[in-house]
Amino acid sequence: MTPEIVGQISRIHGDRGVRAIEAVGEGRVKVYRDFTVVVGYDDEYVVEGGGCTCKDSEYNLDADDPTQQCWHALAVAIARRVGYLDYHDMWYSDVREFL
Repeated sequence: MTPEIVGQISRIHGDRGVRAIEAVGEGRVKVYRDFTVVVGYDDEYVVEGGGCTCKDSEYNLDADDPTQQCWHALAVAIARRVGYLDYHDMWYSDVREFL
């Protein structure tokens, strides 16, 4: 990503955008057969259809405003756009049992 794009994401999404860019750069957006998962600092979060299983999505964002997204959902959108996804040919539900 160019510095201009990074700057624009940061301006529009603030700290959430910065965290999303970091997650993409660190390869923490993982695609499994059944889910897309973002590895956070304390847990892993399932991102599906623009929604996320994190507390930020649940409590802080307006569900009726599609422009509001947690950093996990932003990371998935950015990773898809730049083609930087970590693919795993397995079911996340199987992997999650080991965590």
